[in-house]
Amino acid sequence: MTADELTDEMMKGEDKLVKAVSSSPMRGEYKKAVIRRIEGGRFLLERYTENKVFHTPFGREELEKCLKTQVICDFKQTEVFFTDSVLTVLTNKKGTITVKRRRAETLMDAAHNRQKNYLIKEGEEVPALKDLGVFTAENKVAAPMRDKFRQINRFIETVDDALRDPPAELTVLDFGCGKSYLTFLLYYYLTVKKSVKTRVIGYDLKDDVVEKCNATAKKYGYGGLEFVKADVTKDRLYGEKVDMVVTLHACDTATDYALDFAVRHGAKYIFSVPCCQKEINERIRGDGDFSIFFEHGLIKERFSALLTDAVRAKALENAGYRVDCLEFVGFDASPKNLMIRAVRTGAPTTDNEELKSLLLKYNARQTLLSLADAAEEQEVRNG
Repeated sequence: MTADELTDEMMKGEDKLVKAVSSSPMRGEYKKAVIRRIEGGRFLLERYTENKVFHTPFGREELEKCLKTQVICDFKQTEVFFTDSVLTVLTNKKGTITVKRRRAETLMDAAHNRQKNYLIKEGEEVPALKDLGVFTAENKVAAPMRDKFRQINRFIETVDDALRDPPAELTVLDFGCGKSYLTFLLYYYLTVKKSVKTRVIGYDLKDDVVEKCNATAKKYGYGGLEFVKADVTKDRLYGEKVDMVVTLHACDTATDYALDFAVRHGAKYIFSVPCCQKEINERIRGDGDFSIFFEHGLIKERFSALLTDAVRAKALENAGYRVDCLEFVGFDASPKNLMIRAVRTGAPTTDNEELKSLLLKYNARQTLLSLADAAEEQEVRNG
């Protein structure tokens, strides 16, 4: 089999592709490469040297080229995980490719299952998990989806912990819902497991994603779940009472617009996993206590991401929220695994002047602070 033939075969099953892991390099500086499916119909390429890892997100249109040039042709061995099968790809020095296929195994043995007291359990009849490929037809967890299953339960556990005394009704807005793994499961958990009358609106930018998700919600009979094409940064959104805002992997400043929306509409609960925190990284510079972090690109990027989320967390506290920053274990599909969980406890406690002064010292700005200023100015103009 040639590299072109193998790539064509893998692309035919692209909708079931979970990840590809390559090792034993034949050329180049990278010791290992991993392609993972992440949220929003995108993929992530991780390339490892001896002591560094480089992350490159990309779209479906680049997947075929990436599989061929970054994986198959550069490494002797690749394991390609689909929801229903696993390919072992072996390439020798002459470029001859051998492929072995096996059926994907289920998640764990019964003893290990008993050790995990998941809120959504293996064996439970959850139609969405079957359609999404997380469960097999027998309601077992497909082996390549173990991390996704843990991710789902980690998210549900985080929500459940905040909703210790849930209200009778909830309105939830999910910004940047993508293929909506967690949107469907959140709706299922709240309505079926917690018996809460729930309305969930998922927002995304893509027509086909919105259409497909609405069709799936109708198929399941989820009458309180709907999907709308909208851009949180500019479009008019839901204008009635909002109880919860979810924003998982909304890119860069889209997270800030979602958080600002939550604050301005008095949402009781916020669950946010930020992504691609570029804004501060692109501008930050100057001399001061933090300048040592700007000397190396990778360190600067990570520092900027942490600073961005620290500012967001503090701004939410200033707006009257109790905030936790949690390690969102299980988001194996992305290196972004910090969750900001916020619960509204009262009126704003202070302003953001100290945060703005800190950022100004390093020539940086942060959109959530700017949006808060704009909202305050609007209130003054309105009297």
